[in-house]
Amino acid sequence: MSTSNTVNAGYGHSNATRVGPVLDVSGLCIAGPAGELIVDNASLRLETADIFALVGESGSGKTLLSKALLRLLPAGLRVSSGRIGFGADDISTWDERRMRSVRGSAIGMVFQEPLTSLNPALKIGFQMAEGLRLHTALSEAQIRARSIAMLRRVQIDNPEAALDSYPHQFSGGMRQRIMLASVLLLQPRLLIADEPTTALDVIIQQEVLDIMVELAAELNIAVLLITHDLALVAQYAGKIAVMEKGVIVESGAVADVLRRPACAYTRKLLAALPGRRHRSAAFAAAAEPLLEASNLRLNFVQRRAFWRQPRTVCALNDVSISIMRQQTVAVVGESGSGKTTLGRVLLCLQQADSGSVVFKGQTLTGLSGKAQRALRKDMQIVFQDPFSSLDPRMRIGDIVAEALRRQRGLSAGERDRRVDECLAEVGLDSGYRRRFPHQLSGGQRQRVGIARAVILRPAFIVADEPVSALDVTVQMQVLKLLKRLQQRHRFSCLFISHDLSVVEQIADRVLVMYRGSIVEQGDMQAVFDNPGHPYTAQLLRAMPEVCAAGSGWTLRRRAVDTPQPPAGYQFACWDSEARRAVAGSLPVTRVAVGDDHFISCTSPP
Repeated sequence: MSTSNTVNAGYGHSNATRVGPVLDVSGLCIAGPAGELIVDNASLRLETADIFALVGESGSGKTLLSKALLRLLPAGLRVSSGRIGFGADDISTWDERRMRSVRGSAIGMVFQEPLTSLNPALKIGFQMAEGLRLHTALSEAQIRARSIAMLRRVQIDNPEAALDSYPHQFSGGMRQRIMLASVLLLQPRLLIADEPTTALDVIIQQEVLDIMVELAAELNIAVLLITHDLALVAQYAGKIAVMEKGVIVESGAVADVLRRPACAYTRKLLAALPGRRHRSAAFAAAAEPLLEASNLRLNFVQRRAFWRQPRTVCALNDVSISIMRQQTVAVVGESGSGKTTLGRVLLCLQQADSGSVVFKGQTLTGLSGKAQRALRKDMQIVFQDPFSSLDPRMRIGDIVAEALRRQRGLSAGERDRRVDECLAEVGLDSGYRRRFPHQLSGGQRQRVGIARAVILRPAFIVADEPVSALDVTVQMQVLKLLKRLQQRHRFSCLFISHDLSVVEQIADRVLVMYRGSIVEQGDMQAVFDNPGHPYTAQLLRAMPEVCAAGSGWTLRRRAVDTPQPPAGYQFACWDSEARRAVAGSLPVTRVAVGDDHFISCTSPP
């Protein structure tokens, strides 16, 4: 029996014979505790196998609207009026018992963060089987067989072993595939995908969405895709609705909305999409080394079950990097490539097994804790998730002022003045001093993280995925803020990202990492316009772009040819067919493929 037949065999809801819209929402209003409207008069209509995108900034009401469909609104919020038509039924009038009968079985939902939506204490097999046990009469053997078939369908290697594993044993992309498999096991008529690829790199993002769209078409499932990424919408969706402050301001076919956006808000979202910036010609003349790292190596030992041997994972493999003063160097690569580890080693937050780091002419390797602490004012970090990196019990003013604790001679008044000045620099007035992190939006919290990093006027900042969870307009604001502060305070920046469109907007130089090794490095324009390594070409091909076309916008993909190795060499750390590391211990060398443009190669035996 084929995999697809196994997956489709006789359970869940058959979608082939259904007629009419799957979802018909009209005049939906969601009210807050005081009766204020948070979502106002929203209407959506999804047919069978539609891919319908709901787009808007953070706080526009997208997720609340989707949760209202499943009766999962937070406490204090309620549907005050409107109709939620699901097939022939108005489910807005149903009681909780009837709603439980459709959650999962007829309406499935893939959440934004798979690690928090999968129970870390339960094995994958138990969690996948839960819905089938609740909504079908299948035996345990049948449930296991169908779970294995669906995991194989979403391209999970060794699905039998996956059922007996825990969520933390998988990468973000694998967890999202497992979530997708769990939801689609019951063949729901409607799949709600809430920002399903927010923290994934471009290659994994494309793989997950390709699988989702393929399975939805195969099983006749309508998909409500909630996202702030208009490039993904242009690539995958057929219809779109744009939300602003709880109101759907524009809707229609994706091609029509992109070609002729009628609403000013839609045009604002499109204009905020990242694009290549023009650099100042003064940069190269003023450049001089600030930080240099040579031959960094770091291995992690993964402890497994007591009867299995620990596994050694290479996090950094002979990595060398040079960062000039006032320069922004971007490090790109898929999840697990070693980007964050490199940033932590450069900041002395983690020790490499071998190699050296030199900062302002001083070797950092082997420094005592006291000597390292003395350097902290010159080396700072902006974390990926601003909420988890800000103490929820501290007020914003205290969080920003914390860095000044070791500044001797500062009076309380001078410290408060420095905090107010720094908050003003990042676009927050002094009134934010008394607020707590949960009272700020994601973009505002990230501004606080930046303020905390720059208040000591450091010479070097590591920005670790600082905009990955932000919508496009807030992304643009944060990136412009970083560049403005860099020009004012003249610091260097290591910018870690998996989003190449963001990197293209901010970087002077680019390092491409793959499985702990730097496979390509050079001037941003040289690397993006003429990639020399097949992995870089794969990253660029996987990056959809929405670009201006006449009076509207259109989707384009980069036509990138797969590079060939220079004569007498082969690509290091790469097999273009199987994406495996090159076997053996051949020495790796940097080969120039252009001005200030290098790739990693080995000489064939």
